[in-house]
Amino acid sequence: MDSSQGSTLSTNVAGIVDGSSGCREVSFIDNMPIYVKELIAGGAAGAFAKTAVAPLERTKILLQTRTEGFQSLGVLQSLKRLLKHEGVRGFYKGNGASVLRIVPYAALHFMTYEQYRLWILNNYSGLGSGPVIDLLAGSLSGGTAVLCTYPLDLARTKLAYQVIDTKRSFSSGVKSIYPRPAYNGIKDVLTNVYKEGGARALYRGVGPTLTGILPYAGLKFYIYEELKRHVPEEHQKSIVMRLSCGALAGLFGQTFTYPLDVVRRQMQVENLQPSFQGVARYRNTWDGLSMIAHNQGWRQLFAGLSINYIKIVPSVAIGFTAYDMMKIWLRIPPRQAAA
Repeated sequence: MDSSQGSTLSTNVAGIVDGSSGCREVSFIDNMPIYVKELIAGGAAGAFAKTAVAPLERTKILLQTRTEGFQSLGVLQSLKRLLKHEGVRGFYKGNGASVLRIVPYAALHFMTYEQYRLWILNNYSGLGSGPVIDLLAGSLSGGTAVLCTYPLDLARTKLAYQVIDTKRSFSSGVKSIYPRPAYNGIKDVLTNVYKEGGARALYRGVGPTLTGILPYAGLKFYIYEELKRHVPEEHQKSIVMRLSCGALAGLFGQTFTYPLDVVRRQMQVENLQPSFQGVARYRNTWDGLSMIAHNQGWRQLFAGLSINYIKIVPSVAIGFTAYDMMKIWLRIPPRQAAA
């Protein structure tokens, strides 16, 4: 490669990174509606972040739902047990449903955040343009995304809850090591759940999910944007800066709302747990919180929190950073209030 070719290559790479005209030959990107670009950026960011932490997500669900054989295990021991029974593929069990859910979820979450933010700026100018706007827009966008994709989250949880011993003898076939219904995939879960309880069953646990996501999503965007405002101008484009702000946003947001996530998971899988037979289901979110604290101890409301810290730091950090990078690559302008 001669010097002129090397210079051209460097210019093009720089153009991709800083969003300049170095990559203008991809003209169809410029012709896309802004909301389509935001959907693409959000979906890609969500899929990348979710797959990166899939093993930790599977382990967290097993700890949250008190799956037999995992109640007294720590994170490392749970990972080893999964590897023993299901192999490496076991780490990603339910990840297909998770990614299938997270792509539309993240796409809707980020896109509607931008839309809600612009709507608030245009219609409630008295609120200013500070972090309160991010808090409100983040909460509304989180609720919208949850309502649109919740059945897929339910399917993901039920699939992740199953522990199948794939390493037993081939002659005996693949069997669940615990006595509970076995699902064969996303479609199978959704079909069976709908047959058992109709559309309402597909939204079992949506109450605590919304109760948790509204403050969590709002706090996440609020903290992330507020932290970025305090970063010196010369570091605004730093990937490390974005990763750090995203990690802290996820860490604080998740801590405040984690017990609601535990209630949600237990409501989603309680019909699969032998210990729940003959026991009344949780009537609502607050009933779930009180019953878990009374019957299982208040510590159960934070079961899996340590692994969630390990998972949420890279997950939210990667998600926000990937979204910002995709916005630069897709040349998405910042949303501003109408003049």
